[in-house]
Amino acid sequence: MSAEAPAPVLAAARPAWADYLELAKPRITLMVVMTTFVGYALAQRGPLALGLLAATLCGTALVAAGSATMNMLLERRVDALMLRTRNRPLPAGRLRGGDALASGLLLTGAGLALLAFRAGPLAAAVALVTWLTYLFLYTPLKTRTSLATVVGALPGALPPVIGWAAAAGRLEPGAFVLFAIMFLWQIPHFLAIAWIYREDYARGGLPMLPVLDPEGRMTGRQAVANSLALTLISLTPAVAGLAGRVYVVGAALLGLAFTGVAVYAAVLRTTMAARRLFLASLLYLPALFGLLLASR
Repeated sequence: MSAEAPAPVLAAARPAWADYLELAKPRITLMVVMTTFVGYALAQRGPLALGLLAATLCGTALVAAGSATMNMLLERRVDALMLRTRNRPLPAGRLRGGDALASGLLLTGAGLALLAFRAGPLAAAVALVTWLTYLFLYTPLKTRTSLATVVGALPGALPPVIGWAAAAGRLEPGAFVLFAIMFLWQIPHFLAIAWIYREDYARGGLPMLPVLDPEGRMTGRQAVANSLALTLISLTPAVAGLAGRVYVVGAALLGLAFTGVAVYAAVLRTTMAARRLFLASLLYLPALFGLLLASR
């Protein structure tokens, strides 16, 4: 599938630092940092070691920013084809590929070094796996298969594992519970995004599930199935000794509400319903992790 790149919309000149910041995808990086904190806080025994926590969050943020920058470099030609991404710094020509490469490698190297020396080799190793799978597994698969969404959920689920590894120095059952929650949460979250922007993804030649499933039936079923699975998995922190009864009740109610929104989106199969599912996913995750931290 191919398309002619739309002409970039001319914008007022802005400082170069703003373009470098955009390459780092600050909103996604912030979410990575927040979920890393959850993993760290749940694994920490006793008072939080603030120095170690700061190094862990800063190192993870640098690696996340580096991977986002490298991702934009690898996807610059696809971004040029899509309306919502054509004015990013690389397809719009405000930055050169070499600039992005240098920035991405510098951020990643600094983040991995900080994690290795301050948070421990295990945390650095998990961060490196996250970086590698995001860039060299998920990113190339996006143009080849709709299963890239599932593959991309793997690196997306690892940030709390980085936090856990930094705090505990080892991977315990709780780390895998958090990984499973993050993995399953991402599927309905990204399916909602893909449904909202399905025409743009088709323009860019990305075979996302809503592009291949124009009626939305399979997309809706996948969103509901993964929301139900997420509801069940969200109860397992109690089994792992991370939470008590109050958390279980709250997690069950949140999961049922989230699944209800997914069912609503699956039945209506409209852009507005997909937007509601997207917003529900943004509310669900911090609410669930907030309950978990409070219970802990």
